[in-house]
Parts: sequence; structure tokens; C-alpha cells
Amino acid sequence: MHRYLLTILCLLAFASSAPAAPSPTAKREIQGLMDALSASSCEFQRNGTWHGREEARKHLQRKYDYLLKRDLADTAELFIERAASKSSISGRAYQVRCPGQPTQPAATWFRAKLAALRGSGAPVR
Repeated sequence: MHRYLLTILCLLAFASSAPAAPSPTAKREIQGLMDALSASSCEFQRNGTWHGREEARKHLQRKYDYLLKRDLADTAELFIERAASKSSISGRAYQVRCPGQPTQPAATWFRAKLAALRGSGAPVR
């Protein structure tokens, strides 16, 4: 009986520490952030080169897909931190520049879009 109980406790501990897949809400939020980038008139800088919004979205989608396979981005905050903030190769921060606004770190831009998305419940443009 003691061995059985120990086995059950070990399995429960392992299951509770296993990474979780993104919830439907997290998936919607991350999709909303990607949509906000695509719908914007902003440019996205990575490793010193500016890219258009669609090219930037494709790049971030590839990074997100990589993280999903490894259960490393189960919230919108983790997506921003691990995919949309900086280059995983060079470590350089991504930047976003939008017409009529100063250039800002991509993490700041995405966090603002996430806050707006959560505040309105509607797609962020």
C-alpha cells in the first residue's frame, strides 16, 4: 500500500509540473497580437534591419510555432517575452516604429496591444 501511494504521489507531482498548452483565451490573445501587427502600418526591426508587418508576422509565427512544440508559450505574456521581444540568436531587442510615433521596444508595443485587447474584448488594430 505504501509503495502504491508513493507511486501515485510521484505521478501527480510530475503531472502538475508538466508544461501546459495555451488555453483558448491565450490562443485568441496571441492571434489578436499577430493580427494587430498585420493590421498596423508599423515596421518591425530585428537585428538592425527593418521589416514590413507581414514579414514580421511570419517571423514571429515561426518563433511561436517553435515555442508551441516545446510547450514554452502558454500565455500571451510568454509569447511576448519569448518570441516578440528580442532575437533568440543575437539577443538584440526588437523595435517597432509606427507613423507619427517614436520607435519603441517591440515588447512595449505588444504589451500595450495586449492591454488594449483585454480591455476592450475586441480586435486591436
